[in-house]
Amino acid sequence: MKFSKVTNSIYIGSVILFSGVVSAQDSIPAVTDSQVEPIEAVAEATVSKKDSSINFKKIKLDGIAAVVGDYVILDSDIEKTLIDLKSQGASTEDITHCGLLGKLMEDRLYANQAVQDSILVSDDEVNATGDRQLQSLVQQIGSMDKVLKYYKKEDEATFREELYKINKLRMLSERMQQDIIKEIEITPEEVRQFFNKIPEDERPIFGAELEIAQITKEPEPSEEEKQKVIDKLNQIKADVEDNDASFSVKAILYSQDPGSKSKGGFYSITKDTGFDKTFKDVAFSLKEGEVSEPFETTFGYHIIFIEKIRGQELDLRHILVQPEISQNVLDEAKAELDSIRKKIINNEFTFAEAALNFSDEKETKFDGGLLRNPQDFSSRFELTKMDPTLYNQVQNLKDNEITYPVLEQDPRGGPPKYKILKITNRFDEHVANFSKDYTKIQDLALTEKKYNAIKKWMDDHIEETYISVNDENRNCEFANNWVKE
Repeated sequence: MKFSKVTNSIYIGSVILFSGVVSAQDSIPAVTDSQVEPIEAVAEATVSKKDSSINFKKIKLDGIAAVVGDYVILDSDIEKTLIDLKSQGASTEDITHCGLLGKLMEDRLYANQAVQDSILVSDDEVNATGDRQLQSLVQQIGSMDKVLKYYKKEDEATFREELYKINKLRMLSERMQQDIIKEIEITPEEVRQFFNKIPEDERPIFGAELEIAQITKEPEPSEEEKQKVIDKLNQIKADVEDNDASFSVKAILYSQDPGSKSKGGFYSITKDTGFDKTFKDVAFSLKEGEVSEPFETTFGYHIIFIEKIRGQELDLRHILVQPEISQNVLDEAKAELDSIRKKIINNEFTFAEAALNFSDEKETKFDGGLLRNPQDFSSRFELTKMDPTLYNQVQNLKDNEITYPVLEQDPRGGPPKYKILKITNRFDEHVANFSKDYTKIQDLALTEKKYNAIKKWMDDHIEETYISVNDENRNCEFANNWVKE
């Protein structure tokens, strides 16, 4: 099927360009046509007092590839972007010089108009992003000195300044794009018209899909085990506060959070970060340098140390310890699920009734145990895109068959649980059907509507913005009309 593709489909902006790949020029004066051409400069000129003749040595300096509003794109920006993409493992086989230049020009057109429309990005936001990037790099590489050496930067201040320019441009561009499409919605009639205009032989093919339901039992640790964990965390807290022990080292040694253990328990969060509400409530109640009392979430017991407060953003470290669940408790949960499974098979109640009455999973029990696809929150899972763990659990299930109890570890660090699963519906690979695949067709229609809005915005603003492309790039086949006739 021939769907419209987003302009310059290579989304280079998703790559974090740490090495100064995109050099955003901040608010420069207007550039004349003669200045836009590649520059041949006199690099050396010596004048003898005895001889008025001048000896010239010409070298090619970094030329200006294009200008978009107040932003300049240098030839080196294009080359560095390509190098950076390769260094990060991105496929560059289909990336052309012209396509790359077009993408860089798009980003600058968005950013330029964002400034004109007073769509602001605060210095605090930009600097906080740079701080997180540097902290991540230091964690990965080992020290700031190693980071600077790896990226060939003279000092931290220079690197931060370069990151600031890159992030400021990227964030302005993203805000502008979000502003363009923020109010775009689509009606059922528009979805119908979108579908009907697709020729039958070009309608998309949707892969085989499954609907899956599950019933879970989440074993609870004993009160004695819970108290052991609380005592352990209180001991760590006292060691940090009374003996100046390193919270970071303690997190590496004792934390059971797989997402932060290797980083000394470090997270940078805001109130909008998708963390457990209790965790955020405790974090934002603390002062800088303070260590919390032990507290409980669904993942176990925590203590938090506030490292730095930056407005509405916190740099914190935490230690998660989970109470041990005895084998006897696990065996009891498994036996209970096995009994539930047998009763469903014997038609004492349906799977949905069992989920409602016995499942410990609040998110699914009231919907017959039906799982939701985290990608689009629908009830369908496409076989080729399923999580491998879930796929392995159900791949051999036949219709109306129920798995034996399966022990599953929580990838987010929560306690283990037992579950039984059933395939409640199958959808074979098929050509798109308006009624059966309405949600997917609606998503396609909305995507096209947003694309058309962005394309119109792009065409309008190219016309009214100062844009110049140098002679070497004027023959490029751009997706947009950058070379105005």
